[in-house]
Amino acid sequence: MEGRIINGFLVVVIIILLLSIYWFIPFKTTEFDLESNSNSNFSVNSYESTQLQFYENMRFPDKKITYKIENCPIKRKKDMERALEIMEQETILEFYPVEKNQQITITCEETTKLEGKLFIAGEGGPTNITIAGNFNVIEAGKILLMKDSECERPNVAIHELLHVLGFDHSKNPKNIMYEISKCDQVIGEDILDFIEKIYSIPSNPDLLFEDAKASMHGKYLDINFSIRNNGLKDAGESKVKVLANGKEIKEIEIPEIDIGYGRKVSIANLWVKQIDVQKIEFIIETDFEELDKANNKVSFEIKK
Repeated sequence: MEGRIINGFLVVVIIILLLSIYWFIPFKTTEFDLESNSNSNFSVNSYESTQLQFYENMRFPDKKITYKIENCPIKRKKDMERALEIMEQETILEFYPVEKNQQITITCEETTKLEGKLFIAGEGGPTNITIAGNFNVIEAGKILLMKDSECERPNVAIHELLHVLGFDHSKNPKNIMYEISKCDQVIGEDILDFIEKIYSIPSNPDLLFEDAKASMHGKYLDINFSIRNNGLKDAGESKVKVLANGKEIKEIEIPEIDIGYGRKVSIANLWVKQIDVQKIEFIIETDFEELDKANNKVSFEIKK
């Protein structure tokens, strides 16, 4: 009788041991292929931009842009203020004076500069650009006015302001962006149309996955991915949920991500209780609006 009890106990121990081996010790490695990296429904036509701007799709994060005018004589200060007012009237942009942390810094110099035989009346352009997916986001810009405008309309100030907004010189002598300033020049309709289009895009973040990978060895899952913010605003805290066969197995807290920046996540030996895993999914969850939610998910299926 005692022998039977011992044998029964041994059988139970062996069964438990075999189950433990099955559940916790990896026998094989399962590789997963990226099934769908859900493509964004959001796109920007960069053709117009490349014809008009220094780089593709240049814009400030928001249509409300701050500025500060420093050390300028009255005439040039008034010209710059009038240029900002004209751009507000002609476009959806809004400009606000501030005392510090301005996006556009406007200064003046009593300096004579020559380029060939021509006097340089001013200089301007972006000074800090962040690449964020479809956009080249202008974080800061500077304008230097060196000569009073001889025109009733402040063409020099408008010209330099458009440089700060990312616009390059035009080959059309009648365009205000022609490299030689004349009083009869006008702002091209193509520039005004492009400003309307590019700044009509909401100033939202846009989180998406990059370099996402998944593999299993036995019952353990290894995951690697990066999350990037390719939007027009810093992204707040978010979460990534990891699913196996549609069941959540892990939730990962993601800290804030600035425009154009990303965060890398690597987790090894994540235990998966599901049997015969066929599909792995990563899903970004946020409580804020994004440019597009379609790129918040990637899925993997077993390599064939």
